[in-house]
Amino acid sequence: MSPLHLVVASVWTTDEIIAAAIRLPVGAAIIAFVYHFVRRVPWPRPFRLRFAAFHIVGAPIAAFTWFLVTAVLEALVPGHVPELSLQSRAFEMTFIGVFMYAIVVGISYAADGSARAARAESVAARTQLAALRSQVQPHFLFNALHTVVQLIPVDPQRAAEAAELVGDLLRATLEEKRDEVTLGDEWTFVSRYLALERIRFGDRLVVHADMDDELLDERVPVFALQTLVENAVRHGAAPRTAATEIVVTAAASRSELMLSVRDSGDGVRALPAKPSPGTGLARLRDRLGVLYGSAASLVCGPAPEGGFEALLVVPRHRGAAS
Repeated sequence: MSPLHLVVASVWTTDEIIAAAIRLPVGAAIIAFVYHFVRRVPWPRPFRLRFAAFHIVGAPIAAFTWFLVTAVLEALVPGHVPELSLQSRAFEMTFIGVFMYAIVVGISYAADGSARAARAESVAARTQLAALRSQVQPHFLFNALHTVVQLIPVDPQRAAEAAELVGDLLRATLEEKRDEVTLGDEWTFVSRYLALERIRFGDRLVVHADMDDELLDERVPVFALQTLVENAVRHGAAPRTAATEIVVTAAASRSELMLSVRDSGDGVRALPAKPSPGTGLARLRDRLGVLYGSAASLVCGPAPEGGFEALLVVPRHRGAAS
């Protein structure tokens, strides 16, 4: 006899091993059945006594079923003699079965409650994002239309060109339903916006972009870069008569994507690093909090080399967003 057989034999008798070999799989099958059955009986809101009575009755039924099935199977094994009497086994297994039933029910409802809370949190986040998006779109489109209005008395032909671009921007804005887009898609939209502003500013607006092609598949919040560029145009270029340079830069570390928009405006302006709730930057910050929590940041202030800079940092993840 091997050492393992000697150890087993010294701990369990043959009858005990047979009993365990029957009781464990039967118990596992009943536990699985109870778990799936409980999933079909959701926790009532408000709590009802009928729900409690259902489980008070269900627990001993499940436990006694476990005892009954195992007792029948053990009786079919030739030469097997249980060490405990039928009455003692019934009491012991019913007690253990009720205890296991309570554990399974508790785990099931706890898991269901966690999943329901996660779904509620997701719905709340999506609702908040939808509300923020509904604020971003009119804000941006109002500014775009303001550009057209300013051009009408000065140059009607350019105003007509600007109106066509506004129509394209309006269509793209209303059709965009995603919360995240690739950097390439976002830059395409920003380029259309800049084409509109160049009609208004002419040579007074100079834009440079520095983006590696490998970063164009990185995902960013929709309208995030557009918000930063629009901020540079409105607060950096619009108040000046001299040419304003806007530099858009994308860089990445192993885990983060960094988008910088710097303009050669006056640098210190009436726009604090933590903007008021009514500004586009404040709404962008709110969206960052919903999408990424503390993993994203937006810092605004005077640039070291002069002018004003907005730096957006988001976690890196690639691929088209749905």
